[in-house]
Amino acid sequence: MKIKRVFKESFSVIGKLGSTKDGDDFIKQLWLDANSNFNEIIEFVKKDENNNLIGIWGLMGDSENSLKPWKENFTRGYYLAGVEVNDDCQEIDGWVKWSVPSYEYLVVKGSGEEIFQKIIQYIKDNDLKLVAAVFDYIEPKSQVNYMYFPIKTFDNE
Repeated sequence: MKIKRVFKESFSVIGKLGSTKDGDDFIKQLWLDANSNFNEIIEFVKKDENNNLIGIWGLMGDSENSLKPWKENFTRGYYLAGVEVNDDCQEIDGWVKWSVPSYEYLVVKGSGEEIFQKIIQYIKDNDLKLVAAVFDYIEPKSQVNYMYFPIKTFDNE
């Protein structure tokens, strides 16, 4: 498994928010809700010079307003299924906006529990620290999944 170190400037995501309290399938339901109502936020979505989406993100946090790792051994927390938007975008009824500070990330291609556990072990083995929750990223053009593990912050949180 190839691990890359990447710096990403602060960014904002607007999406549908849910919690592990909502049941086992809550993330799948959030994505269904977000995708079926995407037209409500299309004008705010950040795009590249070719008019392609910049990023599709699944952000995690230990509470509605915190990007700290999920609690209870990464089993309890919140998930925001959404897309990258311009930072000045305001919240829209039925949608939630989270702003992510600048981080250095370990980035791996793929997703799932096995990759997550391997990278958590890699972080421990290499005296690194997970400074925020892990994020899911889907590259819009290729639809390839990546996991972003924040290991260093550059903004005041």
